[in-house]
Amino acid sequence: MLGLWAGLCLTGTLYAAWQGYGGRDFAATLTAFAFFFLVTLLFAARGVADELATRFGPGGGIALGAAVFLAYLIYGLGTNTFTFARAGAAGCMVFAPMALTASAERKPGGTWQDFLTLAGVWAAVKFGPSRWLWPYPSGRLAYVFTVLLALNVALAVFVLLRRVDGIGYSIGWGRHWGFFVLGSFVVYGCIAIPLGTAMHFIAFAPQWRAWSSLLFTSLGIFFFTAWPEEFLFRGLLQNMLARSCKSDLAGWWTASVLFGFSHITNLGFPNWRYVILASIAGIFYGWTWRKTGSIFASAIVHALVDVTWHFLFRAG
Repeated sequence: MLGLWAGLCLTGTLYAAWQGYGGRDFAATLTAFAFFFLVTLLFAARGVADELATRFGPGGGIALGAAVFLAYLIYGLGTNTFTFARAGAAGCMVFAPMALTASAERKPGGTWQDFLTLAGVWAAVKFGPSRWLWPYPSGRLAYVFTVLLALNVALAVFVLLRRVDGIGYSIGWGRHWGFFVLGSFVVYGCIAIPLGTAMHFIAFAPQWRAWSSLLFTSLGIFFFTAWPEEFLFRGLLQNMLARSCKSDLAGWWTASVLFGFSHITNLGFPNWRYVILASIAGIFYGWTWRKTGSIFASAIVHALVDVTWHFLFRAG
């Protein structure tokens, strides 16, 4: 994980330098990004999350939350965009979920505090003032930073503070995973492409000139869209719904429908066509997570779907 983190950060740094970025603003932004991304990847290393939770307990979650807030302060002060209003908003995003879930004490995952925290984290990413919170450089990294901050907070809350079991937050590969990943992707494609075309939601429009950016676009989609959403909707929501409903099937289907409805504002509100296709996609992502027990596998399916849509189709 450390090697992967270093390689990706170095690649991003060289690309940004090639684009002309530099100075203290860039150094502060890179420091915050490197920290958020390090936590994201380090927790996915085999055994690291359990080791940290066992060794530091809830105190580790509080310490991680404080470190996340400190990283935001480094960004704000280093880029000369610090204001008390921005710092207060960032502090609420970090510490409000921790305070809410702390009231659940030692209850198993799936309490009302857990679900309210999930809803709050999702709403902060979906509707929060991300460009105001992350103004440098010209708001271009606002979405990425908001997602990474929310992901770090969720790790602090649910992995360290609440110690929710069965999330599957790890990067690895298991037996027959290739079958589950490719099977989900192919079968969903056989359903979604004809259905989406019939609903005039998508149209075949390959972007041949954009294929040179395939690698970087795919990595961006995987780490900043597919991975966080699978952590939220499968590793946490589907996982805890199944526990609270005492039914894997109920948790699976409910999480899939909620995943679909989370897209209702995409490309215009209310976008029911998007809700339908995203709900069906959620069923396949949830099935992959159930079969493999890992959000890594479901995130690969998710990323394959998004990359295929990005390069071969356009919204109708």
